[in-house]
Amino acid sequence: MNFRPGERDEPEINLIPFIDILLVVLIFLMLTTTYSKFTELKVNLPVADAQAPKQNPNEVVVAVGSDGRYSINRQVLEGVGVDALTRVLSLTTQGNSDTIVVISADAAASHQSVINVMDAARRAGLVQITFATQQSGATARGKP
Repeated sequence: MNFRPGERDEPEINLIPFIDILLVVLIFLMLTTTYSKFTELKVNLPVADAQAPKQNPNEVVVAVGSDGRYSINRQVLEGVGVDALTRVLSLTTQGNSDTIVVISADAAASHQSVINVMDAARRAGLVQITFATQQSGATARGKP
């Protein structure tokens, strides 16, 4: 055995097979990829309008303020009880039992005020009741 170091051949790096593989991959990508150009995407953003007419004509909005005041369809009622609320709801709905009552109560409103509205709606023959809440800042500006 010959353990003496001899002349070593320099390693040879052949780039031609690497270039061939890159070209094949590039051709494959060009043939299988489809390109399309969009000038713009149409996006329909929601809009809000505070003065828009009501979407549901069979809907009565009863707002309950933190001070116990009620307003029905933005008409403020001062110092009314359950009987007066029942009469006003009956007049507003004109006997239509399919009317939806939306109770929009302030976060600081008492539970009894909301129960009074529910009782008045039941007495007026209205059985469809939904709820919405508001921040207490809305009544601080004088809007129940």
